[in-house]
Amino acid sequence: MKKILSIALALVLTIGLMANVQAQTRVLKGVVTASTDGLPMPGVTILDKSNQTGTTTNIDGEYSISVSPSSVLVFSFIGYASKEFPVGNLTELDVVLAEDASELSEVVVTALGISKDKETLGYSVTQVGSEALTTARETNVANSLAGRVAGLVVKGTNSGPGGTSKITLRGLPSISGTGSPLYVINGIPMDNTQRGSAGQWGGADGGDGIGNLSPDDIETMTVLKGQAASALYGSRASNGVILITTKKGSKGDDWSLTYTMNVMAENPVDFTDFQEVYGQGVGGLKPTTAVDAQTSGRLAWGAKMDGSQVIGFDGNQYPYSPSNDRYIDFYRTGTNFTNTVSISKGLGKDGSFRMSASNLDAKSIVPNSGVDRLSLNLNVEQNITEKFNVTAMINYTDQKSTNVPNLSDGPKNPNNFLLLAPNIRQSIFAPGFDPETGAETVFSDDIYVTNPYFIANQGVNDIGRKRTISAISTKYSFTKDIYAMIRFGNDASNDDFFGVDPSGLAYSANLQGGLNGRGQSSRTETNIDGILGANFDLTSKLNLDLLAGANRRNNKFESVGVGGSRFVIPYLYSPFNVEAFNRSYSYNEREVQSAYYSVGIGYNNILTLTTTGRYDVYSTLPTSNNSIFSPSVAAAFVFDQLIDMPALDFGKVRASYAVTSGEPFDAYQSTFYYNSANSYNGVPAGSSPTALPNLNLKPFTTSELELGVDLSFFNNRLGFDIAYYEKETHNEIMNANLSITSGFNSSVVATGSTSNKGLEVLVTGVPVQTSNFQWKTSFNLSNVKSEILSTDPNNNPINLGQNRGTLGNAITSYVVGEAGPQIRAYDYAYNADGSIMVSEAGLPVRGELINMGSVLPTLYGGWNNEFNYKGVSFSFLIDYNYGNKVLSATEFYSIFRGLNQITLEGRESGVTNGGVTAPAQAYYQALAQNVTSTSVVDGDFIKLRQLTLGYTFPAKWFGNVPVLKGLSASLVGRNLAFLMRKAKNIDPEANFGSNINYTGIEGGNLPSTRSFGFNLNFKLN
Repeated sequence: MKKILSIALALVLTIGLMANVQAQTRVLKGVVTASTDGLPMPGVTILDKSNQTGTTTNIDGEYSISVSPSSVLVFSFIGYASKEFPVGNLTELDVVLAEDASELSEVVVTALGISKDKETLGYSVTQVGSEALTTARETNVANSLAGRVAGLVVKGTNSGPGGTSKITLRGLPSISGTGSPLYVINGIPMDNTQRGSAGQWGGADGGDGIGNLSPDDIETMTVLKGQAASALYGSRASNGVILITTKKGSKGDDWSLTYTMNVMAENPVDFTDFQEVYGQGVGGLKPTTAVDAQTSGRLAWGAKMDGSQVIGFDGNQYPYSPSNDRYIDFYRTGTNFTNTVSISKGLGKDGSFRMSASNLDAKSIVPNSGVDRLSLNLNVEQNITEKFNVTAMINYTDQKSTNVPNLSDGPKNPNNFLLLAPNIRQSIFAPGFDPETGAETVFSDDIYVTNPYFIANQGVNDIGRKRTISAISTKYSFTKDIYAMIRFGNDASNDDFFGVDPSGLAYSANLQGGLNGRGQSSRTETNIDGILGANFDLTSKLNLDLLAGANRRNNKFESVGVGGSRFVIPYLYSPFNVEAFNRSYSYNEREVQSAYYSVGIGYNNILTLTTTGRYDVYSTLPTSNNSIFSPSVAAAFVFDQLIDMPALDFGKVRASYAVTSGEPFDAYQSTFYYNSANSYNGVPAGSSPTALPNLNLKPFTTSELELGVDLSFFNNRLGFDIAYYEKETHNEIMNANLSITSGFNSSVVATGSTSNKGLEVLVTGVPVQTSNFQWKTSFNLSNVKSEILSTDPNNNPINLGQNRGTLGNAITSYVVGEAGPQIRAYDYAYNADGSIMVSEAGLPVRGELINMGSVLPTLYGGWNNEFNYKGVSFSFLIDYNYGNKVLSATEFYSIFRGLNQITLEGRESGVTNGGVTAPAQAYYQALAQNVTSTSVVDGDFIKLRQLTLGYTFPAKWFGNVPVLKGLSASLVGRNLAFLMRKAKNIDPEANFGSNINYTGIEGGNLPSTRSFGFNLNFKLN
């Protein structure tokens, strides 16, 4: 009781003291503009030297700050000379800042969340601001990075609004890993595990971790591409790091309330260019019975369409002419509604907070499918004393994905109308089931190709997630040069899943359906860091920057579920309503203990040399080989002050070399584990694994050499950031096949090795800048060459993924000596004279299995442009992709089923090769099945990725408005058009898989979408 009274008394005294101080203060307002063009300057820092409080200017260059008569304000901005003003009795103060080429240092967030001057870094770093993430937003914020960062490739999964975003940095990722970079939020690594994905046999994309975050809470995303940049993170950083800094309040700032509304509409796009000359049927004939009509609904080998009547699957007559009602009409317009409210305030001169709530209501283009996401975020910072600082963040997400679509193979896939014969209207198969019996309406020759209307109306595949990402950091400054920090972070997810084969599903036993699974899983990642840092000026020209720390990371996963087959009572989807019951359970835990250091020495702001080291101990490896030391060294030389070149504002060369380490992707691979099995005659039984464990596993490593140059000319109107790198992995952990005669069919080996070499170029410029108009542009280019150096002990190809159409006859693989993953498919067989070999029946003969090309591009990048004129803004982003191949199931099926344009040749007279003529249907179906290289298409494209048009209303319009402080509005478009595309029937970016195994494999995914929308942003007093 005494403690409570003491706290209450302290609060009363504190409030009284604050009221007394506030009585002596007032709010000072003003506008900051640039001397060169008179335009307002957003982001200018204003610091009160008397009490160290501060704020920044808004997009209109306006600011407001609480001051006292003794306050002295310092106005500063990168590239401009700082100005200092005593306040006195002023209530308004407008400031003009002049450019200063000597003030060019830019502060960026680096490893461990530590801010550093960009000019001192010996490696490449790219930062993307919040506006690029929120203007034409994606439901998965990682997709917004497409085309904006040199060396980075983004591929979203065509699975709806809850889909995974696949990011690769600097070419081929490690053989053994997922390929994704490590995401770090406010210095704390976060879990980005994919919750299930589709393969050649079907399945659904359950989404990833980064897709749970609200873009409105993110201030910046900083991409650390090189190993030297990410070396301090050790394990999982070999594929790069993306640092996320969330928005927070400003010390000394007044109340700020912001409301943002975003509406996006998504329309499915049909990229097919199928023939519309010949209709449904086989052998050149129309169907004559309802059974014939059903079995030939996806075969366009019939007669020429002449407008006559032809029987349909239901016995009714339909026009035998091209249908205006095509597969794409099954889908609806998807909508994404986002509403976000944030409030922030400075807590005097010693603290601040920001709270936000955001709600996303995303309706998929698939009827009755979508995502609802509620995001809550709180950031608090407080100086407990002059030396002791505490920051805390908590981010809560409650997300529900409804009827997540199945992809790839035919079962429960809503895209199965894609291959309908051109005379068939998809709408005749609605509602997809018999209203009286509930039985699925089978529309084709294969009951496993589910009626899209049936699964959209009757399907159940729901995934829920409640996730909390929290972090607290305490920092104590012993002196202005020495500090200690303890940081704790926890990422905890609790998921639920509910999947059903609905009653009436055609391929289920007796049409009874079944319970695929209902259960829960939990996943946690806990990180504890202790850091001791110091920064000394040894002399007037020599600076020393020191850091030492330790980290403990623990990951746990646990899942329990129940299922069963054949529901007893239709539509009662309960585990107590199945004839056969089953259950599942899985558990995984791992831990990494680490220590690290960083030592940097700088001379006269010209030369900086930094070295780091990290020592990791992995729980997933045998104790004899479970530790490794990973070093890095980086140097930066700023040379512009040493040469006489008036046009050069800044010049730096940089070099780095680093090694990062990694552990097995799966735990429990180094020890022999027995499993429980079904009982035999009532006696409990066990089973042994078929994979041979490896007692000699050790951490794999990735080494990289990077050279680069940064240049800035003409008062920062033109800039270059160029990097060349060579990266190589060693002792990668992977699966290898064994002869079953050994007692095992596979083993885990550490013999993989890959190589990536690349050039990255970023060019930035301001071609036009006047008092009213500004044009800013940036262009990035990446060229990369990858090679598989070794695979298993015999250097055999390691097969990865395939699609259902070319199953077993075309595949992606890691092939020694080739770029990876490599598409391998069967070529034509050729005669001695080079002509195509055919059988006695005139059908093409299968040739050799050949390497067709990598699924990853060799040349890619983007061109971004921003135009501003008196509050009107216009921008567009174009990105491009060259040098990769796509294994397309759509191409295979369209040839096999007579839909492809190439199948028009020989329809009437047959196809003749080598003097032998074969019927068109027999020839092209043999071609698709035997010569699977015909299913491989070029992935090259140029795309208009984003376009925005906005207006920021002048702040003076709201001078007399009591509540509204500012308003901006914009029209946006996303994924608008291909300016060039080599693939004729597909979107070359489309895919169904969410990991490296299925990258570059297309077919059975949802259609790509084109998005339009608008934003409204209100700033309230």
